[in-house]
Amino acid sequence: MSALNRVPSLMTRAGTASALTLAVAGGSLVIPGVATEAAAIAPSTKALQIAASKKGSLYKYGAAGPKRFDCSGLTQYSFKKAGKSLPRTAAAQYNKTKHISAKSRRGGDLVFFHSGSNVYHVGIYAGKGKIWHSPKTGEVVKLQKIWTKSVWYGRVS
Repeated sequence: MSALNRVPSLMTRAGTASALTLAVAGGSLVIPGVATEAAAIAPSTKALQIAASKKGSLYKYGAAGPKRFDCSGLTQYSFKKAGKSLPRTAAAQYNKTKHISAKSRRGGDLVFFHSGSNVYHVGIYAGKGKIWHSPKTGEVVKLQKIWTKSVWYGRVS
């Protein structure tokens, strides 16, 4: 039985006054124990949208927004606006995430570029092998194809 099919019986048990309050207040119905996948991935999806909204913002070393960013400043800013806390540097962000495989990656996951064990860059996975990132001095926040296989993936929880 889907959550929507259970709504009438829940409304009956909750009472007409609760249903009217919900309708008048313009709220949404929350059913305990029933969560949608969209709700579970909302912060990473929101962070991805925020990063994309910063397209064209100038790179500035050490900057964390709202108008200029370095790579980890963009990811930190985007997740903070989505309600999640991340440390300041790419390496520290890598250490804070749940490490996942390339096969498990999805939009909103972090992509960490590394040389050996040294993490030197981070972006937000946008799907189809692309990331939103703030590359380097003289460039701007942009969507770009992942250019190397020397990447690790992390999920913000």
